[in-house]
Amino acid sequence: MLLTKPRTAEIEPKKIFFWHVHGSYATSLVQGPHTYYVPVLPDRGPDGRGRARTWQWPENAIEVTPQQARELDVDVVVLQRPHELELAEEWLGRVPARDVRAVYLEHNAPQGRITEMRHPVADRPDLTVVHVTHFNELFWDCGTTPTRVIEHGVVDPGYRYTGELARAAVAINEARRRGRVTGTDLLERFGAAMPLDVFGMDAGALGGFDDPPQHVLHREMARRRVYLHPVRWTSLGLSLIEAMHLGMPVVALATTEAVEAVPKGCGTISTDVERLCDALRRYAADPAAARADGERARAHARTRYGLDTFLRAWDALFAEVVA
Repeated sequence: MLLTKPRTAEIEPKKIFFWHVHGSYATSLVQGPHTYYVPVLPDRGPDGRGRARTWQWPENAIEVTPQQARELDVDVVVLQRPHELELAEEWLGRVPARDVRAVYLEHNAPQGRITEMRHPVADRPDLTVVHVTHFNELFWDCGTTPTRVIEHGVVDPGYRYTGELARAAVAINEARRRGRVTGTDLLERFGAAMPLDVFGMDAGALGGFDDPPQHVLHREMARRRVYLHPVRWTSLGLSLIEAMHLGMPVVALATTEAVEAVPKGCGTISTDVERLCDALRRYAADPAAARADGERARAHARTRYGLDTFLRAWDALFAEVVA
C-alpha cells in the first residue's frame, strides 16, 4: 500500500541522495514528493543496494551508478553511516556539508558505557543529526552538532489482524548473532508461555521463517495472536510499529523507546519477564481481549507513527537545510 501524495503542491520538491541502508525506513522515506537518488552497484552490496526488491517503492526513487552520481544536481545528502562522509565525496565529487548540504540520520541507539556514547559526527555544527527516537537523542552525545527527532512513520499495511493462531510473532534479524541484545536468550522462557514464530534474517536457525517479503511477513504476523518484542536494547523496531498498524496487541520489554510506543491498553510492557509471560498466557486464553488491545494499538500507531506526520517532518527539515 502506497501513500497518495496530495501534499506535493504544498512544498518545493528537493533532490535527495541517500544510501539504501534500512529497508523499512527507506520505504517510508521515499513515499515523499522529492526525487530520491539511490546508489547502485553491480553486486548490490551494502554500499550499492539500489531500489528495494521486497518492498514497494515509487518511481521517484531512482537508482544511480557512481558515474551518474557525478553529474547529479543534489540538494541534500542524507548520511546514515560514518564512512558515508568519504563515500559521498567519492560518488558525488563534493564534500558533504561543505559543497552540498547534508544531514546525518542516526537509526541506532548508542552502545557502550554511558560516558562513552559519543556520536561519530559530534561537534559538527555544519551538520544536523536526525534521531529516530527521543531515547536516542537523550543517550547519544552529539556535542555541539544540532539535533532533531523525527519519529518513525510507516506505510500503513491496513488492519489485517485475525489472531487465529494462538502463537506469538517475533521479528528479529540475526537473532543468534545478536544474542542478548535482541533477547534471543529469553525466547525459551517466553515460548513456555505461548508458542513462538520467529521471523527475520537467519530466523531459520531458530526454527523460524527466514526474511520473508514484506507482504508475506505482514500477512503471517497478523495471523498470530500477539506480537512479542523481546529486544533489550534497540532504537525502536519498525516491526513493532508495523505490528500495531496490523492490529496486533504487543507484549514487550519496557526498555529504550518501547515505553513510549506501547501505551496502556495496547498490550503489556514490563521489565519483569514473568509478568510478560502472564500476558502471553492471558492473550492465548482470551482472543477477544487480544483483539480489543490490538485495535487500540492500531489507533495509537496511526496517530503517533502515521506516514503523513513523518513525511511532513522530513519536508520541513529539507526546506530548512536548503534555505
